[in-house]
Amino acid sequence: MFTITSEMITDTLQMFGFLAVELTVLFLAISYLVGILQVYIPPAKIQSILSGKNGKGYFIAGLLGAITPFCSCSTIPFLKGLLRAKAGFGTMMVFLFASPLLNPIIIGLFAVTFGIKVTVFYFVIAMGVSIIAGYLLEKLGFEKYIKDEAYSEPKPSCCGSSCSSIPKPVNKWLKIWQSTWADFKKVLPYLIGGIALGSMIYGFMPTEFVAKVASENNPFAIPIAAIIGIPLYIRAEAVIPLSAALAAKGMGLGAVMALIIGSAGASLTEVILLKSIFKNQMIIAFLVVILGMAIGAGYLYQFIF
Repeated sequence: MFTITSEMITDTLQMFGFLAVELTVLFLAISYLVGILQVYIPPAKIQSILSGKNGKGYFIAGLLGAITPFCSCSTIPFLKGLLRAKAGFGTMMVFLFASPLLNPIIIGLFAVTFGIKVTVFYFVIAMGVSIIAGYLLEKLGFEKYIKDEAYSEPKPSCCGSSCSSIPKPVNKWLKIWQSTWADFKKVLPYLIGGIALGSMIYGFMPTEFVAKVASENNPFAIPIAAIIGIPLYIRAEAVIPLSAALAAKGMGLGAVMALIIGSAGASLTEVILLKSIFKNQMIIAFLVVILGMAIGAGYLYQFIF
């Protein structure tokens, strides 16, 4: 019979407090640095850079995706902007794959939570697969699966009410901070929810259960984690502490890797938004790439480490 002890409650509260402070500071610091980057590399500049069709464009698209995360509500008009700017289809897809997976927030949380070695592995896999997938999709002619209406003039878009709620101060550094704080307030419920869930898993979930279901000894743990990650709409700010708690309880890091890539790389909400740009064939290809990346990264991590 499962019994809640005072030690479980203490462990849960201590983990919650530690993660809440650490991840809040990290999120604010990284978001502010990203805000500075976005001042000097605005969306129009990115569109201009990605409009060139050359071999270096794929790698540049991946790097730009890594340093310029966009919220889901701005993804669609931004991609339409890339189409209207005649950006190469392959480079556009690289950017689409890389931007959510290599979000600086994810990389920062990864490094703090799992260490530099795991972070480098994740970065190389996400960047490499994004570039290869973008190149192959272009060579295979998937550009024909873009809807005609995707080329129409996009309407200005803002994440939530950020456009109307943020004052426009003269000092650009203050403006960046206000934008950072507005973003933080929007993700705070997800961040706290993820930390709370992760803390409860850490404190209350029996180690034996996790080890049995999702340990490295279960050959199906990785594909199951990858598949669960896609419909499980969890923001990166929440899935990292959740995954850390599962890893601490015995979940294999290969399955953890698959869960993070699946949930960060795609979600039902994102797929619904992308349907305004892509036909079903392209949506399926998008999901196959994310799912394949998640499962492949999980098994490769177990093999290498």
